[in-house]
Amino acid sequence: MALFLLYESASGYALFEAHGLDEIGQNTEAVRNSVSELNRFGKVVKLRSFNPFTSALDALKQCNAVSEGILTDELRTVLETNLPKVKEGKKSKFSLGVSDPKIGSQISEVTKIPCQSNEFVSELLRGVRFHFDRFVSDLKSGDLEKAQLGLGHSYSRAKVKFNVNRVDNMVIQAIFLLDTLDKDINSFSMRVREWYSWHFPELVKIVNDNYLYAKVAKFIEDKAKLSEDKIPDLTDIVGDEDKAKEIVEAAKASMGQDLSPVDLINVQQFAHRVMDLSEYRKNLYDYLVAKMNDIAPNLASLIGEVVGARLISHAGSLTNLAKCPSSTLQILGAEKALFRALKTRGNTPKYGLIFHSSFIGRASAKNKGRMARYLANKCSIASRIDCFSERGTTVFGEKLREQVEERLDFYDKGVAPRKNIDVMQSAIESAENKDTEMETETPVEVSGKKAKKKKQKAAAADEGDDMAVEVTNDDAVEDHKSEKKKKKEKRKLEQEMQLHYQTEDDGANGVASEQDGTVKRRRIKRIIMEKHWRLLMSLRRRKRNQKRRIPSKQ
Repeated sequence: MALFLLYESASGYALFEAHGLDEIGQNTEAVRNSVSELNRFGKVVKLRSFNPFTSALDALKQCNAVSEGILTDELRTVLETNLPKVKEGKKSKFSLGVSDPKIGSQISEVTKIPCQSNEFVSELLRGVRFHFDRFVSDLKSGDLEKAQLGLGHSYSRAKVKFNVNRVDNMVIQAIFLLDTLDKDINSFSMRVREWYSWHFPELVKIVNDNYLYAKVAKFIEDKAKLSEDKIPDLTDIVGDEDKAKEIVEAAKASMGQDLSPVDLINVQQFAHRVMDLSEYRKNLYDYLVAKMNDIAPNLASLIGEVVGARLISHAGSLTNLAKCPSSTLQILGAEKALFRALKTRGNTPKYGLIFHSSFIGRASAKNKGRMARYLANKCSIASRIDCFSERGTTVFGEKLREQVEERLDFYDKGVAPRKNIDVMQSAIESAENKDTEMETETPVEVSGKKAKKKKQKAAAADEGDDMAVEVTNDDAVEDHKSEKKKKKEKRKLEQEMQLHYQTEDDGANGVASEQDGTVKRRRIKRIIMEKHWRLLMSLRRRKRNQKRRIPSKQ
């Protein structure tokens, strides 16, 4: 059977024909040995045809198609013109070797050309890649390297293209940096407290906040120089005059040891660094809030910016988070506990990163698992809206937050929440109203030609009242038609929303629906218990019958 090889180079498509495969015996070791030498490899593999790309843009298009496993028209024409035709109902006498099995399956589906992709073919293609510039005589030295470099740059640039305002990678880096800054500031501030306490130990009990302590330590420097003249400046820092007086009084009767000027300078420098780090942490938090409002506004308004950013960073991206089901999102961050529970056959965790949300903290101990499940459901909806919607609005996030609040009241007080379909319908309507408001607010520039047309229309309207009456009648008919269209669209939306949210386990049908569910569960439990009891009784009867049948040993 003849073997042809398809090689997709940076400059064009090349087809090679492999000869003398019986001598090699399709042994990969023999091919590896013959690859390095062109004299040996040239006897086995020969160029059949080479079709160069027309431009760099065409090369990029073909490269993208091949990487995604799509057969282009250009590649199809190359294969059909240079390979022997495959007759229907008969076995082909050749096969095509390709490097990627995806494109091979696509070629065999469309053109019925048998393709193969294995270790032997990959070794042959490796030899073709190694000696390609010598096979094609028209290529000059350095042309292939330039084509590869240009195509590599354009291919990677096309793959990395994104919307600058919706880069979730920045959120992932920001939340990682925020967590590390929190740890570092905490450890550094404890070091400042311990270091300065050798000089002024009473200050630790008076000032509790880490940032304020570093600020006060930098201001005081030497406690012996602290007098009542500095009380106004201390009140500006601390924010309380009584506390400032207490610091001055404690400095007079302090039990701390004296420090040398060099030691005090080092303490002041370190305190200044801690202050700078805490200020940078505040700026970074503001940046994270702004980024989250751009990338995932609904998720941020539902669960908070920090928890939402942690969910995105743990999932890897916003699209990965949107692909996660609510059950996965619920335990995201508690993977160790989950696998430990599966290994030991214990209870699985109820929540992961969602636990940091205020809703879980506000729920009672018995309702924490329910609340986590419900919140994960709403978070998955919000993340999908943020990922796949074209315009970013916080309307859906606010409505979902209201639903979670209603569910908390339902668990605590028994107040029946609204139905999910009603809430989503109101969210869609409010989002549409916002869009229309935005459109009306934007000023429309009128050109000179349009202004002239408007003047002509106004003059024509002034000529007779009959024309005006006809126009008003036409407008009324058009308004009536538009109202009918709006009603039809509303009906369609309601039907779609009903179909979409019928299957959702919301439990939002009130107390009655939950009572029906509990009754059904009890019935199912009774049926299962009765079945178990019947099985046990039948097993006992069999054992008794077996004992009776066995003869007693003499």
